[in-house]
Amino acid sequence: MADVFVEILEEMTAGDLNDLCDAAESAIEEGGGFGWVEVPARQVLETYWRGVQLVPERTLFVGRLDGVIAGSAQLVRPTKNNEAQSHAASLTTNFVAPWARGYGIGHGLIQAVERRARAEGFSVLNLDVRSTQEAAIGRYDSLGYIRWAENPYYARVDGEWIAGYHYHKVLDQEGDG
Repeated sequence: MADVFVEILEEMTAGDLNDLCDAAESAIEEGGGFGWVEVPARQVLETYWRGVQLVPERTLFVGRLDGVIAGSAQLVRPTKNNEAQSHAASLTTNFVAPWARGYGIGHGLIQAVERRARAEGFSVLNLDVRSTQEAAIGRYDSLGYIRWAENPYYARVDGEWIAGYHYHKVLDQEGDG
């Protein structure tokens, strides 16, 4: 039986960085690269992941399969000067490497981000996703996220426009209505 664990990655080891880059490369190759279309140079990925941990408004969650990082998600808080939207955070960079799908890692990552957002007092969680990410869309739908908009010009892949969907989920009743 596979061991699945989701955690906040507070300090990144060299092994963690390697795992994150490997998982991201696999996801990008399969078309789920959280913005990337082509796999960037390894140094670019390493710089990206190191940079995530330097941004105070971001918390990096990772999902491990048998101890190996196989996916991630980030909780992104609004900047301090954005008082009007201080009730809402965003879920971004949510992916699971193709070799680790089917173990509940994606579901676990989303639920961990939701728990942290609630604990920090956020009442709404927002996200967006390419229309081609059918598994992710199904997961968001099943977890109670509401699709509120479609952008037909969300992404450009191989010269073709890809639509994107925008979702939100109310985390508490004060944010409803």
